[in-house]
Amino acid sequence: MNSYERFMAALGRQQPDRLPIVEFVIDPRIVNALCPETNSQTDFEEFMDFDAVCCGAQYRKVCDNRDGSYSDEWGVVYKPGPELQDHPVHGPINSEADLERYIPPNPDIPFRLGMLPELVDRFKFKKAIVFRHRAAFMWSAFLNGLEDLLMNFLCAPSFAHRLLDKVLEVNIRVGRRAIRAGADIVMLGDDYAGTQGPIFSPMVFKEFILPRLKKMVDAIHEEGGKVIKHSDGNLWPILDMIVNAGIDGIHPIEPVAGMDIGEVKKKYGDRICILGNIDCSHLLPNGTESEVSAAVKECIRKASFGGGHIICSSNSIHSSVNPRNYLTMIQAAKEFGRYPLRVVDWV
Repeated sequence: MNSYERFMAALGRQQPDRLPIVEFVIDPRIVNALCPETNSQTDFEEFMDFDAVCCGAQYRKVCDNRDGSYSDEWGVVYKPGPELQDHPVHGPINSEADLERYIPPNPDIPFRLGMLPELVDRFKFKKAIVFRHRAAFMWSAFLNGLEDLLMNFLCAPSFAHRLLDKVLEVNIRVGRRAIRAGADIVMLGDDYAGTQGPIFSPMVFKEFILPRLKKMVDAIHEEGGKVIKHSDGNLWPILDMIVNAGIDGIHPIEPVAGMDIGEVKKKYGDRICILGNIDCSHLLPNGTESEVSAAVKECIRKASFGGGHIICSSNSIHSSVNPRNYLTMIQAAKEFGRYPLRVVDWV
């Protein structure tokens, strides 16, 4: 199998020749530490023989502010921080009047697909091509403010529905374009939970989030693509609904949030692919190489038998990850993830 065949077989809940490896976001400092000749995640993915390459939708800066913050095409103000994802400070929609006036970014501008055309030219049918994107929730939270949006779910539901629909319309069009342009998979990155559980009740999720998640999943499937759903945190109270939305894979099964990958595999492995879940909160930054190798073996024991598992970290490879530990994780996955699995031979 080549990388594309391997990844797509696992995503389709089949057993490939080797456990596929992916990482959706890798900090350039980790890339440079392990591959000094490049700061490119794409070149790193190729150098390390990963089975997928990743890129995301592009929304440009439109205004730099005196305090160091900046605004993007959505009108959201961000404050730069030490990680790749800058923190949203506030958004432009605080009232019904703001919502009526608001014009979202044009989803059809050519640069909206970012590096996707380049990845298609280099890797189509050689590696799986993943387009990072969102459905409705996170951009709506950026536009209205997370706390305000959660309050509006209860106090101004009509306003919240209209805001979510406005965001979803844009994102569906971008997602459709990505698949038509050659992406194989769209990864939907809206976060729904913290370590203690979802940030809204199952009832709220069912009314506001689930229908729009399903619309996005259906749109991607209509274009012939696959969907991986990302969310950090403890998803157990809403995981049935997420799976029932028709997703093809779930990521990242965060262990520090009580998400045991073996339990997720046992309950849902006949319906979706499981992606994860080597701990990037404590283990990859601070553990020993032997501890990392042992964690990879344990992850394979729990999730890889029969296929339908793609190995990666429990979120992303952020700047605090020890590069040596990450390299150990990659090497261990390649060494111990060959099918047929023979864990009795592991020492």
